[in-house]
Amino acid sequence: MAKAPAKAAEAGDAPPAGKSKKKLLIIIAVVVFLLVAAGGGAAFFLSKKNAAPKDKEHKTEPAKAPVFLALEPFTVNLQSDNGDKYLQIAMTLQVQDEEQVNLIKANMPQVRSRLLLLLSSKDSTEILSSEGKEKLVNDIIEKVALPFTAKGEPQKVSGVFFTSFVVQ
Repeated sequence: MAKAPAKAAEAGDAPPAGKSKKKLLIIIAVVVFLLVAAGGGAAFFLSKKNAAPKDKEHKTEPAKAPVFLALEPFTVNLQSDNGDKYLQIAMTLQVQDEEQVNLIKANMPQVRSRLLLLLSSKDSTEILSSEGKEKLVNDIIEKVALPFTAKGEPQKVSGVFFTSFVVQ
């Protein structure tokens, strides 16, 4: 009979098998739930980050086509120590929009006068090099961009393209 109380003592120390399995199932369920929740949260936040650049791409406006204004050709005398030198030049201005085209056209006498004074002040050797032509482009942009009225806004000229350039 000594063996029976030993079995009873062992049975009293160990919890019943049903409660142990329930605790294990609850712990596994909680861990699985936390993993699913963390994965879902991560997917949610990552999808928002990836969606943001797509929204920004759609919100940006497409690039506007450049607007050009062709000017009538100019023929001017150049400064020269070696006799008479002439410059015959045709150019096209690149401007911001049609409003700028209309503004420059409306003030074309001022534009032509400014450009004639600028071009006739140049020396033939000065404008024959590529660096000289680039400087001339910058000078033309500067002259055309000057406001037409005393407190007016400057014109928005972004480029000058020579369509003809002859020094004789």
